[in-house]
Order: sequence, then C-alpha cells, then structure tokens
Amino acid sequence: MLPASIPSPDPSWASFSVGPLTIHTYALCIIVGILAAAAITERRLRRRGVARWAVVDIAIWVVPLGIVAARFYHVFTHVGDYFYPGANLWSVFAIWDGGNAIYGALIGGAIGAVIACRRMGLRFWAFADALAPGLLVAQAIGRLGNWFNQELFGLPTTLPWGLEISPSAAMFPDGLPAGTLFHPLFLYEMIWNLCGAGVILLLERRFALGWGRSLAVYLIWYGLGRSGLEAIRIDPTSDAPLGIPANIWASFAVVALGIAIMVVQTVRHHEPEPSPYLPGREPSATAEASPIGSAAEAVGGSEGGAVSSGTPSRD
Repeated sequence: MLPASIPSPDPSWASFSVGPLTIHTYALCIIVGILAAAAITERRLRRRGVARWAVVDIAIWVVPLGIVAARFYHVFTHVGDYFYPGANLWSVFAIWDGGNAIYGALIGGAIGAVIACRRMGLRFWAFADALAPGLLVAQAIGRLGNWFNQELFGLPTTLPWGLEISPSAAMFPDGLPAGTLFHPLFLYEMIWNLCGAGVILLLERRFALGWGRSLAVYLIWYGLGRSGLEAIRIDPTSDAPLGIPANIWASFAVVALGIAIMVVQTVRHHEPEPSPYLPGREPSATAEASPIGSAAEAVGGSEGGAVSSGTPSRD
C-alpha cells in the first residue's frame, strides 16, 4: 500500500464461492442496499398508516424492472463496449461484472412503482417520498461494489485519500504509471448520498413536504452531485453526445425533473397530503397481517379492488 492513500481490495475479493455457487461482491452490495432501502421505506410507510409489508409487494415490481433497466441503460450508453466485431454478445447480460446504471434503475423502478402502487391503491407520491432517503442510503451501500471492482474513480491526485488502482485492473487508464493515485469517486458519492438522506429528513422536519417533494429533493440532490463527479471521472464511462458524457446529460435532466416536480406540486398543493391510500382503497385489517395477505388483496378481482395499469412515469 502506498503511504497516505486508500488501497483497493485484492481482485480475488470481487467474488467468493459458497459450495457450487459463485457470489459476486458487487451484486452482494446491491442486494444489501436494496434490503436497507426496503427496511427504511417500510418504516416510513408504516408511520403513515400503510399496511405492513406493503414495501414487499411493491419491491416485487420495482426490483426486477429496476435491475433490467439499469443494465440496458448502461449498455445503451456504452454501445462500443458491447457491439464490435468478435464481441461476446452474452456480456450484455453479465450484470455481475458491473455496469448497472442508476438512471436506468430509476426509470425501470419508477415504472414498477407506478404499476404496484396502482394495483395496491397507494398514492404514488406517498410511496416515492417514503422511498427517497432510503434510496440514497441504498446507493451509498451499492457504491462499495465499485470499490471491490476497482472502478468509478476520477482524475489522478496527490491528495492523502487518493485511491490505489491495480495496473492490471481492467479500468486502469492506459499511459499512466503504476502507483498513480486517483480521486475515489465511489467514496465521494457514498458521502454525498448519505448527506442527501440527512438533508431530506431535515427538510421534512422543517417543512411539510409531501406530494412528491421529498422525491424532488432527491432528484435535485443526486443529479447535482452526480454531474459534478462525472465531470472528473477518468475510468471508461458513457458515450458522449456533443462531447458531454451521457450520464451528465442524464444528471441535468434529473435535476430539471426534480425542480419541475417541486415547483408544480408546491403550486398545486397547499394543503397537507391526505391518506397515502387512494379513496376507497384502504386495506382491511386481515390483509395487514402478512405480505401474502396484502399481495392477495393487491391482485384481487375487479369487484374487491380494481386492478388498473400504471403509466411509466416517475413524475
């Protein structure tokens, strides 16, 4: 280890075996992050009177769609890395090797959340606001996976918290000598995300947010931070329309969306947010007893609670 620096883990730490199974540390970090977000969101929803285990029913839609969209967003913004003469097209689906874009996860997760909330009779804004701080915590935990994969680092630096990257690592930049230290962008984003979760909680105590405004704070906070980090990123990143990386364009769009939600919802809603449930969709007492019960109610027939399709929108 170099003096005054952050070491990267040995490449062998990127995965380990449990019997016949190979567990990738990157995937494990994502799973732990999802569980943390689910626990935080469940607690926040329960405080608002939402049925127990509702977050489990929603996660059944959000998690798979989020993972699939995260991967395909990454591939779409890194076309040259996956489609070239002699390329192994199966690598498009190798999510355990890294390359799962958060903006894709937000799009897919939003579609899943809208569908799940409408099936369960929940207001989408109520769920999105409950999720916002937990989502930042989940992203912070997930960034540890980038450390294990020796990726998501910035320009060379001489600062004492510079990150060591093995010259044999796939992401090590060509032309730089061994021992070069880099800005640990994964760590910067972890800190930024955890601070953002705290900011949301403080603003909720100071102001009556609701109506999607906690989500708006999340979008603005994360978009601003991510755009700054992408500007100093050096490891292979997204394609760059007009010379600007796609992730920076996406960050600008996320900030604009957050501002739009904040302004529109503030103008439209001066009163406190009502019940997190849509009118007439409050759960029965028996449905709160277990996740099986709430799932059964959510998918019940049209006379017991109509199942309506959602629109793929985060706003």
